[in-house]
Amino acid sequence: MKIAVLPGDGIGPEITEQAMRVLTALAGDGLSVEMETAPVGGAGYDSAGDPLPEATLRLCEQADGILFGAVGGPKYDTLPRAKRPEQGLLRLRKHFDLFANLRPAIVYPELAHASTLKDEVVAGLDLLILRELTGDIYFGQPRGVRTNENGEREGFDTMRYTEGEIRRIARLAFETARKRQRRVCSVDKANVLETTQFWRDVVTDAHQEFRDVELTHMYVDNAAMQLVRNPKQFDVIVTGNMFGDILSDEASMLTGSIGMLPSASLNARNFGMYEPIHGSAPDIAGKDVANPLATILSAAMLLRHSLGQEAAAQRVEGAVRKVLAQGFRTADIAEPGKRTVGTREMGDAVLAAL
Repeated sequence: MKIAVLPGDGIGPEITEQAMRVLTALAGDGLSVEMETAPVGGAGYDSAGDPLPEATLRLCEQADGILFGAVGGPKYDTLPRAKRPEQGLLRLRKHFDLFANLRPAIVYPELAHASTLKDEVVAGLDLLILRELTGDIYFGQPRGVRTNENGEREGFDTMRYTEGEIRRIARLAFETARKRQRRVCSVDKANVLETTQFWRDVVTDAHQEFRDVELTHMYVDNAAMQLVRNPKQFDVIVTGNMFGDILSDEASMLTGSIGMLPSASLNARNFGMYEPIHGSAPDIAGKDVANPLATILSAAMLLRHSLGQEAAAQRVEGAVRKVLAQGFRTADIAEPGKRTVGTREMGDAVLAAL
């Protein structure tokens, strides 16, 4: 099995290095994994004048999955939009039709204190937001700015979904829920928006194949409130691109630190790109203080979803739980006054736990 590793910019190289060490350790236990790195984002622009160099894209096409670090930095902010680091990420999503974004939000008991919510509200939280990633108002046409019949300028975008786009993300939500607590909550705004009434209708129809999974529906405004009121009521949330963008960021902060949260973006063949949800953090790059656990957990998701190695994925996640139970903390998840470890030392601890 071949993994394309795209470290990117800022802290990207440091955190992906630790995930690679973990994958290498698993390979030593009999898992056959080959890893090859390539530049992307600002590093891609520096090396080839393109945030997604042709050689990087070819490597990804030959791989079984992509482990992605982070992209961006102040030195690239003045580049033309087409050359900015983030374009490398967006082009990868489009090229591989990565329509499903999986964002788990897990609160480990040892880190419940880090959340801004009360311990009893978030302790033990384990929910998954499944966001449709390639449709909706972000990509709908027509869009733009025009002068209306009254001579006034107006901006407009188009919210649009096809039945096939909705059905495939709904099916994935039900299939994923079968491996969890068998509950799916579909989030929409069907009381106002025709597109999301259509979303609700198609999701309901798709559910007929998955009657062993419970399906509920919730309006997005209520879902946003319920995520902070009683987040443990949810198992799998499935929703469209715009609502998913907002709700997944809200859910990420329930855990107290985005340094703990992995993500996956998958296509219909379970080929995926796996990355921590945090950014490149150029202010701490090279200082050995970044939290590598989100990237290590992203590697576990890669093992599970694209490589079909469930046992190996569980081993990695178990090792992360063990180091947290042992008291290892990077600065972003440490209680005030408590000892912290750096990026590499945290990687060392995970390897020891494996």
